[in-house]
Amino acid sequence: MTAPPPTPDLASLRAEIDRIDAAMHDLLMERGRIIDRLIAVKKTSASGSAFRPGREASMMRMIAERHAGILPLDTVEGIWRVIIATFTYVQAPFAVHADISGGDPPMRDSARFHFGFTVPYRPHPSAAAVIAAVAASRGDLGIFRLDQGVTAGPWWESLSGEGRPKVIARLPFIERPGHPAGTPVFVVARPLDDPSAAQRDWVLYAARFERWHDGARAVLAEAGAEVVASAGAGGGLSQLVAVPGSVAPAVFRDDLARAGAPAAALDEIGSHAARFRV
Repeated sequence: MTAPPPTPDLASLRAEIDRIDAAMHDLLMERGRIIDRLIAVKKTSASGSAFRPGREASMMRMIAERHAGILPLDTVEGIWRVIIATFTYVQAPFAVHADISGGDPPMRDSARFHFGFTVPYRPHPSAAAVIAAVAASRGDLGIFRLDQGVTAGPWWESLSGEGRPKVIARLPFIERPGHPAGTPVFVVARPLDDPSAAQRDWVLYAARFERWHDGARAVLAEAGAEVVASAGAGGGLSQLVAVPGSVAPAVFRDDLARAGAPAAALDEIGSHAARFRV
């Protein structure tokens, strides 16, 4: 009869934890050395040019899908966000500008959870101020809540036009009840050097209508689109509309016109990955 294996004592278990901690630190340092080589290969000297929202969204989804055990997903996501954001900052330093018109604590929590404490945090009084700061920077990021409220006006229209900042992500990448940084926010940046780095599951449009027709609601529903925000503008209606990336803008425009709500303007202002819920 085979004897049962001896029960490890407390000192042995602590030694195992120390071994794992040292191995994790070694891996982080190894990751740093690889990033150092990556910097030399990519020559990412421009601030912010290392940010890859599509890749980050895929990585976070993969982590959530494979995670198991007693360690909370909140902790795992937070650790990975700090690792990813900090190494991105090391490649090309950037700051995060935040609209705190709806309160500083949730925005600060979002910035610190998703980008860590190494990346500088810059508060601003409005989404418009955040967009202006990002536009004036070499490559900073901006974050602001989706629910800006009526008084904010059609802030999304300031993202229209070539060379203007664009939405590149929606956070959090992983949505779940009780998320420690669960306030839904858009991330804006100057246009990415590599367009393939963007994730286009959802495409955002600044739509201007001279008149609105209830038939347009059916068009939006059929396309699977969502009106994120609305505001009066210039005697008409301005809307921020999220449309599935599979819907061609020309088709969407034609369908609105046939429904009796032709768009006087339909400008793409960014895109983001599909929301992943657990």
